[in-house]
Amino acid sequence: MSIVFSNSHGWLLDQRAYIDQSYQHCLEHGKTDGIGPLKCCFKKHYFDIVKPHILKSNTADNNICCRPVTAGNRNEVVPNLQTKDKESKPCMGKKKRKRKHMELNQGEIDLQVYHEKVRTVILEGIAVIIEEGLSCGFFIRAENERKLEIPIDNSCLADLCDMAKQLPLVDDSEQKPLQVIDGNGEPIDLFTRVTEHPGKQAREVSLMGERYLLPPHCSFLLSDITRMQPLVSYGKMFDAIVLDPPWENKSVKRSNRYSFLPSLQLKQLPLPLLSAQGCIVATWVTNRQKHLRFVRDELYPHWGVEVLAEWLWVKVTRSGEFVFPMDSPHKKPYEILVLGRYRGNRTHPFSPAETSETCLAELRLIVSVPSVIHSHKPPLAEVLKEYLGPDAKCLELFARNLQPGWTSWGNEVIKFQHLSYFDVEPASWPDSRLSPPPACSQSPALKPALMKTNEVQPQV
Repeated sequence: MSIVFSNSHGWLLDQRAYIDQSYQHCLEHGKTDGIGPLKCCFKKHYFDIVKPHILKSNTADNNICCRPVTAGNRNEVVPNLQTKDKESKPCMGKKKRKRKHMELNQGEIDLQVYHEKVRTVILEGIAVIIEEGLSCGFFIRAENERKLEIPIDNSCLADLCDMAKQLPLVDDSEQKPLQVIDGNGEPIDLFTRVTEHPGKQAREVSLMGERYLLPPHCSFLLSDITRMQPLVSYGKMFDAIVLDPPWENKSVKRSNRYSFLPSLQLKQLPLPLLSAQGCIVATWVTNRQKHLRFVRDELYPHWGVEVLAEWLWVKVTRSGEFVFPMDSPHKKPYEILVLGRYRGNRTHPFSPAETSETCLAELRLIVSVPSVIHSHKPPLAEVLKEYLGPDAKCLELFARNLQPGWTSWGNEVIKFQHLSYFDVEPASWPDSRLSPPPACSQSPALKPALMKTNEVQPQV
């Protein structure tokens, strides 16, 4: 399980443990099912965030950029302002005009208003969650700072999707929308058909000359927004759909980490064709209020989704501190998840089944140590279970990794399944059996003693 602790405020999640539990007994590529398995664990240092990215300032003015300075036995925070000597130097070339520190644009004003709305909720809710995380050993006291090892992005999946668009369109009436991986090494068409791994065990496979890990009972389609028809033809109506859109922002443009998608193009997603009645729709949104308003006021109504709640992903270090100062004027230690249910363009009253749906509580917290890998969101599978019926069908759009029992779509959908993200070692079947067990065993990364549930309203 990924849930370490839960209460009425939210959940404490262990993202790495959730990943690892699917790959404790992984079938090796090219080997028969009876041969000893592999144990694959997501590399630990990707979640080894020990200290905040930005140290808190002791100055009263949060709009002044500060830097920590050590002088002898004194630790002080000094404003990072230019000296007179620097100001007196002649400026070569055209000088760029800068905004005054105290001026806020409309986007920053909107963000500050939203921050004041959620600040108290976060501080009150997270106190008990962090305390429980410390008491059970999930959080540790800060150690000596180590340099974060960020993996080099050598993935070319998005480029391959662009190349696949140059291929002629396939007649959907003549081609089955589904193909099954059986481990025999047969060629796989990743771009025009949904690929399914129905096995009870994770499997190592070779795709396009690279090694990837597939979790149990998963399916996926590698394509961009212009080639989603195979997913629609797949024939499944989903009970939960999670979206992590590549929102357009200045940081993405500067870093060129991934291609962004203009907001209006999101309306092209065939979500109504993929949603069962009452389907939970959850969309990750950056802290840019323009995007939040677009999802709530335009995108969800366009799809026929009723907005019901906003949750907050609160990012903390391994010692339980915010990764960014709570009141930082730029970077916030949280992201927003907008939740609703698909209603369609109905004119008739709700059915008895819909009126008995579990209520989505407002402003619940998802607390976890984030990955150093950009846009690697925490898994929602176990968090959403209490709001879904048994055997619910779940879909992730704009996915960059696979989840057991889920269908996933995106132009980098198997990116984080690449074997280079995992530590691999030989393993054996439970009880020294020479055949796979009926189901994957639970990851040892989370001991049962760490799994606590407390639905009593905490006293802060």
